[in-house]
Amino acid sequence: DLPQRLFASSGCSQVLAKYCTNAALANGLSFPVATLAKSGKMVPVMVGSLLLGGASYSLRQYAQVAMIVAGTAIVSLSKKKASSGTTATLGVAFIVASLCFDGVTGGLQKRVKSETKARGAAPKPYDYMFLTNIYMLATALVFALCRGEVQDGLKFALDNPALWGKVLRFGACSAVGQSFIFYTISTFDPLVCTTVTTTRKIFSVLLSIFPK
Repeated sequence: DLPQRLFASSGCSQVLAKYCTNAALANGLSFPVATLAKSGKMVPVMVGSLLLGGASYSLRQYAQVAMIVAGTAIVSLSKKKASSGTTATLGVAFIVASLCFDGVTGGLQKRVKSETKARGAAPKPYDYMFLTNIYMLATALVFALCRGEVQDGLKFALDNPALWGKVLRFGACSAVGQSFIFYTISTFDPLVCTTVTTTRKIFSVLLSIFPK
């Protein structure tokens, strides 16, 4: 017996976080600033886990998060210092909202783990993956219907058949990546998963520098 309400809330918050990130870029926030802001994702996830998931962390863990966020921010700044871009107020508001929803998602995922444990259930990684994606799909579909974007999206896809192959490849790569993400969440902790996905930015930047 899995807590469907929590999975639904988690799926909804993830869609809202992604929407706010894209809306921030669409409303004038420069990509370097957005990347730098998302480098601090561990902080809202930790706060969300504390407030919503009932987590507790040691002073050492707080220090580790602070150092990882600072290190990622420094690397991001060094990579993007030559870039230019404008920062709009509405864009900043959207990226802050995105980080807030990231924190809500982390807290809900932590709460899912505690509630399933209390019920004596042990959901597998693919249980997390399936339920989360089902509710994300439902949330995204509702938003698209409300905004009248379904018909335009389908028309664009039908008018550009070459897009389908790319969408399928993108979906396959996302599914493989999500397998590792939900394995980390179900086996360890949402904060651990966020730590991995945040620190990978450092390696991505380094890999983009050294070959040159």
